[in-house]
Amino acid sequence: MKTKFFLIIVALAIFSLTSCSKKVVLDQAGIDLADDDAVVEAIFDDIFNSADNAELMLGDYLKGETKSVVVLDSCPAVTIDHPSDNIWPKTITIDYGDGCTGFWDNTRSGKIIITVTGPRMTTGSRKTITFNSYFFNGIGVEGTKEIENKGYNDDQNLLISITLTGGKLTLPDGRIIERSFEHQREWIAGLLTRNIWDDECLVTGTATGTGLKGIQYTKTITSALHWKRVCKFFVSGVLKIEREGLETLELNYGEGECDASAIVTMGGESKEITLRHRHRLWNGF
Repeated sequence: MKTKFFLIIVALAIFSLTSCSKKVVLDQAGIDLADDDAVVEAIFDDIFNSADNAELMLGDYLKGETKSVVVLDSCPAVTIDHPSDNIWPKTITIDYGDGCTGFWDNTRSGKIIITVTGPRMTTGSRKTITFNSYFFNGIGVEGTKEIENKGYNDDQNLLISITLTGGKLTLPDGRIIERSFEHQREWIAGLLTRNIWDDECLVTGTATGTGLKGIQYTKTITSALHWKRVCKFFVSGVLKIEREGLETLELNYGEGECDASAIVTMGGESKEITLRHRHRLWNGF
């Protein structure tokens, strides 16, 4: 009887130790959430890029009257309107029409509308970005994006605040991803050159949202995301995604290579994913 009792205690102790040290497994739901986040970042980053390109390229042409010019490729028509007799504010409309395939082989349709309060390099100038039936690779985009020139930091790098409110992506099958964020961009290279392809920024900040399965999450950039205009995706940086009652996810964009790879980590387990401008459920629309 004593031997049997002893064996039961040993078994319970082993079970207890095993339960306490149970490994957290990086499941498909976690991988999908990280993948969703990367796609959302890519889409709203593309919008920043499009808006900044339009404002930069049009600066040499706009003298007070309405003009229409092509920006960088033959895809969008870009126009400028002055709501008053003053040069500022002005409204830039990037019109992709019923759909055209442009940079990075992405298909865009609809309009990106940008209201600008002052010159791009003037501290305090703001851009407000809204959308009119805008689609990016079949994904409907909504929300309001506010961009403000905050002046220079101690390193003489320009700081830009970017706030997204009411961000919403609607997939072709009707499912929705929601996102709001407060980001800051520090322009570390290329700001004053004529060559836009040498532009580089460091992005920091936080975001909140709801994934495809209705799970709410908070995202924090723990190591600045390094953006290069010449690359399709962030080249480095780390962010964490926290979900109530679930293990924290980490998404690492790498060590500086201009590639389409990132690493998802949860509970010590990691998996490499391929970054895309199209959602994994994209069906060719």
